[in-house]
Amino acid sequence: MQSFRTEIENPIVEKDIVELANKIALFNNGKIDEEKFRSLRLARGVYGQRQEGVQMIRIKLPYGKVLGNQLRRIAEVSDEYSRSRLHITTRQDIQIHYVDLNRTPELWAELERDDVTIREACGNAVRNVTASETAGIDVNEPFDVSPYADAVFKFFLRNPICQEMGRKFKVSFSGTDEDTGLSYMHDLGFIAKIENGVKGFKIMLGGGLGSQPRHADEFYSFLASDKIIPLMEGVLRVFDRYGERKSRAKARLKFLLKDIGLEAFKALVEEEQNAIEFKTVTIDESNYTASTPVSIVAPKVKIKDEAAFNLWKATNVISQKQDGYFAIGIKVLLGDFYTDKARLLADLVEKYAAGEIRLSLRQNILIPFVKEDLLAFFYTELEKLGFAEVGYNKAVDITACPGTDTCNLGIASSTGIAEELERVIKAEYPQYLSNEDLVIKISGCMNACGQHNMANIGFQGMSIRTKDKLVAPALQVLLGGGNLGNGKAYFADKVVKVPSRRGPEALRRILNDYETNGGDLVFSEYYKEKGEKYFYSLLTDLSNVDNLTQEDFIDWGTEEAYVKAIGVGECAGVVIDLIATLFLESDEKIEEAKESFGNKVYSGAIYEAYRSMVNSAKAILISEDIKANTQAGIINQFDELFIDTKKIDLGVSFSDLVYQIKVFPPTEEFASRYIENAEQFLEKVRGFREKAVVVD
Repeated sequence: MQSFRTEIENPIVEKDIVELANKIALFNNGKIDEEKFRSLRLARGVYGQRQEGVQMIRIKLPYGKVLGNQLRRIAEVSDEYSRSRLHITTRQDIQIHYVDLNRTPELWAELERDDVTIREACGNAVRNVTASETAGIDVNEPFDVSPYADAVFKFFLRNPICQEMGRKFKVSFSGTDEDTGLSYMHDLGFIAKIENGVKGFKIMLGGGLGSQPRHADEFYSFLASDKIIPLMEGVLRVFDRYGERKSRAKARLKFLLKDIGLEAFKALVEEEQNAIEFKTVTIDESNYTASTPVSIVAPKVKIKDEAAFNLWKATNVISQKQDGYFAIGIKVLLGDFYTDKARLLADLVEKYAAGEIRLSLRQNILIPFVKEDLLAFFYTELEKLGFAEVGYNKAVDITACPGTDTCNLGIASSTGIAEELERVIKAEYPQYLSNEDLVIKISGCMNACGQHNMANIGFQGMSIRTKDKLVAPALQVLLGGGNLGNGKAYFADKVVKVPSRRGPEALRRILNDYETNGGDLVFSEYYKEKGEKYFYSLLTDLSNVDNLTQEDFIDWGTEEAYVKAIGVGECAGVVIDLIATLFLESDEKIEEAKESFGNKVYSGAIYEAYRSMVNSAKAILISEDIKANTQAGIINQFDELFIDTKKIDLGVSFSDLVYQIKVFPPTEEFASRYIENAEQFLEKVRGFREKAVVVD
């Protein structure tokens, strides 16, 4: 442990990593419950995978920006701790797989040497803040959203208010009304706007995918940029307190909004304003370090195939708002590439561009700030790396999650079918190499990590059972999703379920019909015109399981007979706590509160004290075999069962004690008193528990 502790300059990061190492040691020695440990490691980007004994590490890369030195550091880490493969996710992260749990602290320490974190990349926290990959260079953007995404990421990283929520929380920034950040499917989505010369955002709230996709509500048509962080803090506080915690299937923000309604939610957010220290947070764009393009004479190159070069320019090169500069899109098959190419790419962008890449929501790479006279040189260099395949962000560019390759929840192969569908399009429908209106996405299960239910054509991994009770891999075909822009979209309809081996034929029929009958309509409008029943009739014979062949029982990308094997999902980081562990955590939260108080971070100190009190009350309720669904429920039930019955005397109701957090501003005086309240409450309920144990 000493080897990585002494190399980390940031004491907060060092404390994080040492804590992870200590918790791993306690877990290995049987001192921490497995479910509790899972919650802790998930919040540190350490995610269990399908293969036993190894972990997936998710690297958090805000708005997908990666500098050359950071890319090299990630490559070195993957070589040392994994298998030299990098996977780009649909949230602009990078994942590496097959990592030994005991080596994760030193892996994290190595990443931090180049300011790369895994903190809160998984678990019930604010996940990676995503943004349009063309932010800062888009010809249509009113302003660059990168500084705002960066500020939000930094403000809420390690923030006490969002460390142990009921579920994850996702945030996006879109630079234009095209909404390439997909605001409508996020818990909070920001779309850049300027009104009366003031920079701000349209705010979308409560969107989500999964098995029950929900279109986000318009929260504000316009909110000035200095209000977005206080607003988000209020939203997170309300979600933390009132969000579901017992049933993980109902624990996302979208379900809370469905239950109480938008206006009631907005009222709760407004009630939190007293507790929020900063009523405005000005985001100074000048503090954001933008990459600067190099000025270099273009090396002379000879293009061997002018037609191929021109097609590549037509499909993979994007004009920037900066005169004379272009961005180059790299189509990364399934988001997977290797460290040898990563290093060469880092060298290339540092020497000939602006020293950075952007990871996209479609699992690709964008290189900004390439001078026009360097395009031919970049083409030849990328061709050597296998990175010059045409079709960036086009129909042939299919998005897929890892599925049954590594994910615990994978039901059917998403990567295998994605490769086959891309092969079909290239061979049989070459006109779609340059079509950007058709979006195809695949997920290995209903959780929609591949975003299948917002695609024009989506496939979801499933299984089917024959009359003889044989199980084969299957695909749910979804049609008609589409991004309409400015926070509006269609979600796809579930049309029919077919054996996985018939997926390519389903795609052929859909594309053939579109070619014949689509006319000038984009696919989503063509689908709406024809309707779900039309496509059901077109595809329903493919769903027949009475005529399966031996091949139908072998999933794409494998040669072995299909076995449906679903592990325990960790997306939500569900925690099952022991009473003693909860009391221990309450102690830890009070210590965190005192540390924040000593650093004069009074708002954080107050929230840690609040978490301690709710945690302590939860412990006593569990001791009575009572489980509440929300933090607000815990507070109410504690009053009903212990205060109203006079089993515990606090002098006031528990709700009055706890909800001081909404009444008083976060001053030094209130923080000191509130921490003392938390200590006294913990002492009181711990004593009650000890007496109850003696009586038992």
